[in-house]
Amino acid sequence: MYIQCILIFVFSFICCDSFTIYKKSDHQIAESDSVLDPNGDLSIKWRVNYLNKKIQFEVRLSEKAPAVNWFALGFSDRGDFENADLCLVWTDYNEIEHFEDMHSDEKGKLLLDANQNCDAFHVNAKGRCLTFERYFDTCDDDDYVIEDGTVHIIWARGTDKLFSAKGLCLNCTSPHDHGFIRVRLLTPTGISQEKAEELSITNKNLKVPTSDTTYWCKVVKLPEFVTDKVHHIIRFESKITKGNEGLVHHMEVFYCDANPQQEIPLYEGNCFASDRPETTKVCSKVKAAWAMGAPPFVYPKEAGLPLGGTAANKYVMLEVHYNNPEVKDDWIDSSGITLHLTANRRQYDAAIMELGLEYTDKMAIPGGQKAFPLTGYCIPQCTGVGLPRQGIVVFGSQLHTHLTGVAVWTRHFRQGIELPVLNRDVHYSTHFQEIRILHRPVRVLPGDYLMTTCLYDTIGKENATIGGHAITDEMCVNYMHYYPASELEVCKSAVSNAALEKYFKFEKRWNNMPISYKASPRANYLSIKPWTPLRTNSLHMLYSESPISMQCNKSDGNRFQGDWEGIDIPKIKLPLKPVLRQCPSY
Repeated sequence: MYIQCILIFVFSFICCDSFTIYKKSDHQIAESDSVLDPNGDLSIKWRVNYLNKKIQFEVRLSEKAPAVNWFALGFSDRGDFENADLCLVWTDYNEIEHFEDMHSDEKGKLLLDANQNCDAFHVNAKGRCLTFERYFDTCDDDDYVIEDGTVHIIWARGTDKLFSAKGLCLNCTSPHDHGFIRVRLLTPTGISQEKAEELSITNKNLKVPTSDTTYWCKVVKLPEFVTDKVHHIIRFESKITKGNEGLVHHMEVFYCDANPQQEIPLYEGNCFASDRPETTKVCSKVKAAWAMGAPPFVYPKEAGLPLGGTAANKYVMLEVHYNNPEVKDDWIDSSGITLHLTANRRQYDAAIMELGLEYTDKMAIPGGQKAFPLTGYCIPQCTGVGLPRQGIVVFGSQLHTHLTGVAVWTRHFRQGIELPVLNRDVHYSTHFQEIRILHRPVRVLPGDYLMTTCLYDTIGKENATIGGHAITDEMCVNYMHYYPASELEVCKSAVSNAALEKYFKFEKRWNNMPISYKASPRANYLSIKPWTPLRTNSLHMLYSESPISMQCNKSDGNRFQGDWEGIDIPKIKLPLKPVLRQCPSY
């Protein structure tokens, strides 16, 4: 059928003549791509115009994909089809094309927006392409606001013959005909890059397990040219097996932080397997991280991340997250990450600093909470003793929680006055972690104050979720990438020991909770139930108003000199004013 052929969209910058309105060389333009479905039949590319604050999207169905009569692409807070924002193309029973801006209600059924903000629709019959444009913020209450950070893109398709798109139910389609992905749409513009030695750390013809989700770990020994001399990582990027773009969800390369002479077992297997050697757990310092849709990570021309040399351990570990919802048993994969290295070290060594909360059971999230906050502090006293006089330049950031984290951000203060946010992701997902280049480098000076807050969703849980290392525990961390490298590696906090003791005594004495003064904080938190609103608010006040215990640590693990227990939380004199929305003029 002619209309069906038109709507077998092929997604390619080459095939769509309409996808030429921006010049790729423009420094205000950024572009990236991803796949929409695990089989790679659907893919998406986007081009961001920061000058006009607009994104142009292009969608493709592969030739093996089925014909459709309608296709929807849009956005929602968490990948749900309820209360979502959609751009829809469909044909009616008279074979007339319609392009509409829609939104879904709380049941996932479509309604027409009063204002139509899916612009410049174009279907190329010959190339079988669909393109359209969308402002970051249309200032329409029915539309999703596209911000920096994680964006959940939803899609659906169908063969239904329609007389109207009103009431169309997207998630009523088969599981093969709808889905979502997580990407960072507002990627930075391109950075020029010098040539360098390539080192690919990949799996090799791995038969991917028949599970819907697999974390696969592979320990490798670095080549001699790296172990003999310190190199700088100046760029890294994904290396995906062709056809597996929808299978490989995200990847990380970890340095094995151990004695230079220590041999690490060349383990290859499930990261959570019981037979994984305990000694491989030292492979935990992130050197590179990639997630779907992420462009290459390029270091500033002044700096590179050190790797190798005779004083460093000789092993790294690749971790790959495979997403296989159809539980297919015929995936063969050789994907990984390519590091670009140079022996001509740049002016500055880059480094990674940990902000946020200590990895400790002194912190907990009550059960049954939609958005419970925990905040970790990097106080002026710590940056004052730990940072060089000229300060540091932050150019990248990796936000991190475990399974219940839903938002993370780091605020920046100088002498009590708030500066622009250092990094923020209000749609964060632990299943989508990448090291993100900041749109603007941020200089942090000695005496500055950094505050990292995480929100957690524990709806459906009765007991508290405790801080700790296990995936079922929780963390709140911002791995801040910066230069020049300083002595300060960890700047994190937790509630003070004295304040926590008083809290547990109160719960035992006044609420008759089975608290034991000899038990660990974990055991005492888990003994508290039910988590009533009053009890939850009491815990929130404890964390918000009590003195803190600081980890102000050097790279060797030792704290800087001083008493870091029972320190007051710094006062904010002047918070940042809310950013006014910039509405397009139609």
